[in-house]
Amino acid sequence: MKELVIATRNRGKMKEIEAFLAGLVERVTCAADFEAFPETVEDGATFEANALKKAREAMKFTGLPALADDSGLVVDALDGRPGVYSARFAGEGADDAANNRTLLHELAGVSPERRQAAFVCALAFISPEGEEKVFYGRVGGCILAEARGEGGFGYDPLFLVDGFGRTMAELSVDEKNRISHRGQALRQFREYLE
Repeated sequence: MKELVIATRNRGKMKEIEAFLAGLVERVTCAADFEAFPETVEDGATFEANALKKAREAMKFTGLPALADDSGLVVDALDGRPGVYSARFAGEGADDAANNRTLLHELAGVSPERRQAAFVCALAFISPEGEEKVFYGRVGGCILAEARGEGGFGYDPLFLVDGFGRTMAELSVDEKNRISHRGQALRQFREYLE
């Protein structure tokens, strides 16, 4: 594939995706590379609906094949919340620290064995020719009472990965890419391109 636009302004996410697609996509760009790239209103009820909407709008705006993900944290004890509201759990414009504080506040008093959670990802690909495909990833874990680790972003420092004994923020980039929800979905997309 000659060029692919990623429907994100997050350069860290773009670099992560670019590394996964090395050798398959000649040029990867993102929303931040375009003047007046529209801000997608993520009003879907599911990760898949939001990912498809973002990819469709990016493809329509650029005329290029587009890739978009919607991912987040689902916590069993909170009936699946924050879910599609993961990035704005503490309100519009909230940063990672505020979202993490809100999560810990909502889980106050919930015993460690009831803090199961998962990171979930829906990754949508849309081509100008009308191709639409969605890929999925999921990694299980539990929410700790306090943050651990310096890597990653979002809820990573609170998310203890099943079978690792470390949080997502304590894993190396390679380890995280190998097991993460986005990594799983990106591997499926890579296989699809191959």
